Amino acid sequence: MFSAIARFLFILFLAFVAANIALKNWGAMVSVSVGIGVVAIPLVYSYINLARLRKFTINDSLEEMPLPSGYWEEVFFRLQRLVRNLKLKIRTIEKQHERFILAFQASPNGIVMLDDLDQIEWCNSIAEQFFGLNFKRDAMQRINFLIRRPEFVQYLSRRQFKDPLLIELMGPASNLSLLLQIFPFADNRRLLMVQDVTDLRKTDAMRRDFVANVSHEMRTPITVMIGFLETMQSLDLNATQRDQYFEMMMSQARRMKCLVEDLLTLANLESNTQPAPMNLLQLPTVMALIKNDAQALSQGRHALNFNLLSPCNLLGDEREIVSAFSNLVSNAIRYTPDIGVITVTWAVNEQGQGEFSVDDTGPGISSEHLPRLTERFYRIDRSRSRDTGGTGLGLAIVKHIANRHQAQLLIESTPGKGSKFMLRFPAERIKIF
Repeated sequence: MFSAIARFLFILFLAFVAANIALKNWGAMVSVSVGIGVVAIPLVYSYINLARLRKFTINDSLEEMPLPSGYWEEVFFRLQRLVRNLKLKIRTIEKQHERFILAFQASPNGIVMLDDLDQIEWCNSIAEQFFGLNFKRDAMQRINFLIRRPEFVQYLSRRQFKDPLLIELMGPASNLSLLLQIFPFADNRRLLMVQDVTDLRKTDAMRRDFVANVSHEMRTPITVMIGFLETMQSLDLNATQRDQYFEMMMSQARRMKCLVEDLLTLANLESNTQPAPMNLLQLPTVMALIKNDAQALSQGRHALNFNLLSPCNLLGDEREIVSAFSNLVSNAIRYTPDIGVITVTWAVNEQGQGEFSVDDTGPGISSEHLPRLTERFYRIDRSRSRDTGGTGLGLAIVKHIANRHQAQLLIESTPGKGSKFMLRFPAERIKIF
């Protein structure tokens, strides 16, 4: 537009000059030339500034443009300030957006944002892992085309999102239990939240099993004692029979007492997550105490060998260490047939680690049972455990004591040849004489 005006004025000026030359009217020509110059110069100046403004706007460098003089200086200054403020607001919004995205990515839960057509607008990496999604690939795809579980498709179509939905995902490596819930928000959009509740469900299952096992273990001796008491009430027994029944009831009472004590010990260990204290334990004294208890339990039915190969002491909690060592030795005695050999050894290896090991010549344990031996109430043969007086909590107690002392519980076993249980303590808990 401005270039057309300039061309028109220039042509008009040439026309006036030509006409006045022909008429030899030099005074009129000068007057017209001055008038045209007065009008044209501001227009040309404005055109130049507008051209500069267009150039810097196209290059997005308006803030770097030098200011002209005159009226255009204020115009350019205000434009520069406006652009600068707008860019500052945009950068602030972008930073807030980035922080929101990072916060959603840091969430332990899966997050999927859906539009009004249930298409994926955004999802975090946790949601990608749960459902095998890829945001770059799956953006603006309908969620029910990608998550095809019938219960989820039905949950999405019903539009009743008050209660969450639990789905089980079966995988080659592990199974997942996911709790899903959809929350509507602005503009008819929806937020899908996904929480991994696998561990919570496992813990709940363990709690139920634990309660069931405790109830079962307590019910058996109580039932036996009630049976004997009813017999003694209904029958006229002689002194020998009464003594026999009293001894059987006392045996069941001792079994319940052991079970309660082991439960309390295990509860205390599980509630105390702090490392065990660094108290000095005299290993010769500890080994002598365990040997006396082992001989009393075996009553000469086994060959017991106790070897103290290293002159050193252990730093830890004496009561817990004695309990762990005694559990391993008593288990070996209970499950090793008569005339079997049990060898108890304390030594320090080349790395300076203390090793307490119990070897027996018992029936051994199949490999499929080894990973579960430290579970509460896990037994390979329940009937044999009751015959030997075990509560099913011994190795669980040993495992927690080992954890408190930063030790490892190592188990080796060969069916038909025997087993070896070892507690390996770190060098920091070994004190050489």
